[in-house]
Amino acid sequence: MKSAFRNAYCFTLSRYSLNPNPSILHFIPYSRSFPSPVSKSIPPRSPLCLALFSTTMAGGDSESPLTSPSLEQQFEKFRVQLEDSGSLLERIRAVVMEIESATRLMQASLLLVHQSKPIPQVLEKANAQINVLKDLYSKLAEVVRECPGQYYRYHGDWRSETQMVVSLLAFMHWLETGNLLLHTEAEETLGLNDSDFALDLEDYLVGICFMSNELPRYVVNQVTAGDYDCPRKVLRFLTDLHAAFRMLNLRNDFLRKKFDSMKYDLKRVEEVYYDVKIRGLATTGDSVGD
Repeated sequence: MKSAFRNAYCFTLSRYSLNPNPSILHFIPYSRSFPSPVSKSIPPRSPLCLALFSTTMAGGDSESPLTSPSLEQQFEKFRVQLEDSGSLLERIRAVVMEIESATRLMQASLLLVHQSKPIPQVLEKANAQINVLKDLYSKLAEVVRECPGQYYRYHGDWRSETQMVVSLLAFMHWLETGNLLLHTEAEETLGLNDSDFALDLEDYLVGICFMSNELPRYVVNQVTAGDYDCPRKVLRFLTDLHAAFRMLNLRNDFLRKKFDSMKYDLKRVEEVYYDVKIRGLATTGDSVGD
């Protein structure tokens, strides 16, 4: 009888142990001789396990390993290099801002040439900024020399300004002589003859492409002012310049895009020259082919 009662009790307890409903469990009598099933599910822990568990949960009590001296020295060196580079970059940008300011003054003076102002008068105001630019580039070269071998690391900070300077110098040179400003002549004008700080070739070529963008506007304004021989001169110059650029094997980059824009400048000048020629306004002179 007692064994049957015990089997019924264990069956009832195992059936309702997964569903701890107080309304059901309170009907099960309490017995000292049968341990709780919950206590059986939790295995006993040894003192060593309890010690490891308490140490893991504490976390902050364990001492972290010290940083190795070589690693600390390396990052200390990196910190000094980054601070020096940031200071040098600020000085470079300060000089570049002055170059940009002088370039704007030169560009504002050259815009008067599109209003049929006398060329000597326009060039006199623009030439006053050349010495300023030369001094600024000399100052910039001194700053860059403090970090030898790092020219192209900081070159992007003055690249666009240099391209615009070359464009303006080439346009002024063409207004005076009707010829192209050579790379060596541009370097001498800006005082960039040193091998450590020279005029980058791509900056020179992009500046020449910028200069060609001004010629169609100049041709239109000169024809409007009555200079019907200007389209022939500009067309001859742009034809030779475009043919010279065709000799270069250019990559598909910014320089190639600027060179592609030159053919549209040439096309616009050709249209103006054709209109002047077809109306009999062009003076008799050397042909474009000559």
